This record gives sequence, C-alpha cells and structure tokens, in this order.
Amino acid sequence: MNDPSNLMMPQELNRSMKSRHLLMLSLGGVIGTGLFLNAGYTINQAGPGGAILGYLVGGLILYMVMTCLGELATHMPVTGSFQTYATKFISPSAGFSLGWMYFVGSAATAGVEFTAAGILMQHWFPDVPVWIWCAAFMLLLFGLNALSTRGFAEAEFWFAGIKVLAVIAFIVIGVLAISGAVPLADRPAPGLGNLAPAGLFPAGIAIVFVTMMNVIFSYQGSELVGVAAGETENPEKNIPRAIRTILVRIILFYIASIIILSSIFPASELGLLESPFVTLMTIAGVPFAADIMNFIILTAILSVGNSCLYASTRLLWSMAGEGMAPATFRKLTKRKVPLNALLFTMVFSLLSLLTSFMEADAVFVLLMSVAGISVTISWMGIAASQFMFRRKYVRDGGRIEDLKFKAPLYPILPLFCIAFCLLILGFLFVDPTQRIGLLYGVGFFIACMVFYKMKELRAKKVMAEAPAAE
Repeated sequence: MNDPSNLMMPQELNRSMKSRHLLMLSLGGVIGTGLFLNAGYTINQAGPGGAILGYLVGGLILYMVMTCLGELATHMPVTGSFQTYATKFISPSAGFSLGWMYFVGSAATAGVEFTAAGILMQHWFPDVPVWIWCAAFMLLLFGLNALSTRGFAEAEFWFAGIKVLAVIAFIVIGVLAISGAVPLADRPAPGLGNLAPAGLFPAGIAIVFVTMMNVIFSYQGSELVGVAAGETENPEKNIPRAIRTILVRIILFYIASIIILSSIFPASELGLLESPFVTLMTIAGVPFAADIMNFIILTAILSVGNSCLYASTRLLWSMAGEGMAPATFRKLTKRKVPLNALLFTMVFSLLSLLTSFMEADAVFVLLMSVAGISVTISWMGIAASQFMFRRKYVRDGGRIEDLKFKAPLYPILPLFCIAFCLLILGFLFVDPTQRIGLLYGVGFFIACMVFYKMKELRAKKVMAEAPAAE
C-alpha cells in the first residue's frame, strides 16, 4: 500500500536543465572567492612559481576526479551523484559518510561566500557590519533557491556568463598591461620580470603542498556536474560535453590569471582581503574600475554561494531518499524544490554570521579550511567509486566499449587521484596551522562511518529479535 505522504508530495525532480545550464552551473560554481580573492593569497604564500605549480597540480587532480565522475554520472545519472555511487559501489557506510562530509563542506563554502560578500560590501558601506550583509545575502539566495529548478538554472546561467566575461576582460587588459600597451598608473610595464627563476619559489617547493588546500577550495564546485545529473536533459550527451569543456576553461582561467597577477604585482603586495583584480583595473585606468569590478566580484561570489546551496540541498534530498537523512528532507514543493532540505542547509550557512563577533578574515580562513578538507575527501570517494564500479561492471559481464564515457588509464588514474589527495592531506598534518582542521575533518568522517555501522548493527539486531518476539 502506498504511503499517503508520497501521494501528497511529488517525489522526483524535473529534468529541466539544458546543456548550457549544466556548463554554466559548473563553471559558475568555481569562479568566485577562490579566484577573485584567494588567488592573491596563494601567490603571497607560495610565490609565483608555487602558485602556478599548485594550480597545475590541482588541475591534474581535477581532471582525474572529473573523468571518474563523468564515467559514473553518464552511466547512472542520478541526483546526489557521488554519494549514491559510493553507497552502491563501495559501501553504504562510505556513501553515508561522504554524503554528510560533502554536505557540510558545501554548506560551509556558502558561508565563505556570504562572508566574502559582506567584506566586499564594505567598499561602499564601510560603517555597516559585515554580518548584516551576510544575513541579507542569505535571505536573497534562499529566495532564489526556493524557485523552480529551471528558474534557478536560468539565473545561474546569466550570473556565470557575467563572471566569464569579466575574467576574459581581466586577462586581455592584463596582457596589454604586461606588454606596455596599456600604461599602469603606479608602475612601468612590468614584463615578465617577477617571473624570473630566482623569485618563483621564495618559500621553497614544499610550501606548494601546504597551500594546495587553497587550490582545492578554489576548484571546488566542478563536481556540480554530477550533482545536477538527475535534473539534466539527455545526460548521456550533456554530461561528457560539460566535463570536457569545464576542465579546459577552469584551468585556462586560473593559470592565466595567476601568471598575470604574478607578473604585475610582487608576491608581497598580494594579500587575503585585497582583490588584485580590482587593483589592476584601477591602475590600468579603467573608468569606475573599483565599483565595476567589485560589483562583478560580488555577483561571482553570490553565484558560487547559490551553487553551493543548490548542491547541498540536492545531496540532502538524495540521502533522505536512501534513508541516510531524515525523511522530511525528501519532501518537494509543488515546484519540485526540496524546501525542507534547503532550510536545513541555510542553518549551516549561519556560520558566516560568526563575523558579528570574530574577525572576518579569521572566519573566512576557518570556513575555507573546512570546505577544502571536505571536498578533498569527497574527491577521493569519487575516484574510489569509479575504481570499484569498473571492477564490478566488468565482473558482471559489461563491455568497456559500451560505456558512453570512459575514464582513461584505468586503474592507474583513480589510484593516482586517491594518492594525490592523500598526499595533500598528509602535508596539512605537517602544517600546525591546518592540522586542527584536518583532524576535525577526518574525525567527522570516521564518526559518520561509526554511527552508520552502529545503526546497521541495531537494525540487524531488531530484525533478528523480531521472530522471537512474535
């Protein structure tokens, strides 16, 4: 007999996202705080060469993760994506732990974006506390996510388009400034002098791996391709196309931006809360550069926060359907939006309101560390899921040539991906400033696995005792 609650509330999402929505959603989920604010900090810490090397290594890891995810999402396009894959191909406890780990990280990333947006608003309203802007933007994005999926996707398409055009304009002006074609107000044409070998690695090579968490945080959001698979039209065609395109564009935008910033500004000038993008546009003589660029960056940051709320909400909805989250999160509105899951996600974003009594930069770094560690562990889960899926697929008689999208170099690629991620986590343990965040992150993951195992044991015990009770 059907559950009456299922009859009252539709339980499936709409496949209303088109290819262009999927591409821009993934691209928009990456171009935000990680590029506009965090890139300068990474250069400051690791030097020009360290930053370029770090983003290239991060790009390699991203390529491995995305190709593994592409094979899984094309074969089994479901909302929830890698959490569902880990449950099916590794173990239910792994799926439970990865799902909650990514949920917390993605929701924390939304908090990062709200905090960064509040910091940026001080450019226009220096006397208004950051936490007030955080609250205002939370309400704005809550309203946008409460609309239909198609409305959200369409809005995100245009937000992401603005960001892409802004980055392209920055790259063009930066190249002209480096060559001297566009004069800079406070310095001569820099050329590539700051990229001289002697200054590439001022803090040594090892610092590259310590700052890799900044890079991973910057690339977080690419996996939205998989999360959105269950709401995408023709996923077998659109998911591979989005993955191939997103990799090239993300790496191109980040590496080009790092080279330009490193060429024009010495690493010592670049810090956490300053946006070198705004500074470059200003000294290049672009009219109203600070206001225009700050507005674009604000749009970009809110767009990433929007994407994170979407990802967290859909993941929570998916886990509720598998009994890994309270059933109330499975309910959909008439517009097929998981509103209860969205409301719960917003609770985690309240972490951004810590700026009411903590320094904004301290909150920013704290939330960024939580998000970076969670996504690193999630990426390992994606690679491990693809490794186990391919083994099972072949063992069950499947033919590799029948897969619509195939990750190359199996099994080397997923194993290398896992090894790289473990190496990054290992360097975090060595760094005393990030060790606590790592221990909390890994501890949370282990606690989730233990909790689920205990839940399974209790369920088995109840089933075993049921006949005796009768």
